[in-house]
Amino acid sequence: MNITLSVDDRVVELARRSVQSMGKSLNQAVRDYLEQLAGRQQLAAELEQFEQSALNTPGRLGGWRFDRDEANERGA
Repeated sequence: MNITLSVDDRVVELARRSVQSMGKSLNQAVRDYLEQLAGRQQLAAELEQFEQSALNTPGRLGGWRFDRDEANERGA
């Protein structure tokens, strides 16, 4: 897909120099950034789904809660 962006000429030139030092074209740098951005969105959605699943899954501790004093007694 082709897209058209409006960017200040000075910004384009500075960005082009910056990515050139990395061995990339400005076009490639923009593609990489968009792919990274899309990946972050996907990761955020997957993390949200995991969190909801964890919150809606009943625990298996049967009401047991960690007690620091009890844990220290076992270790003694």
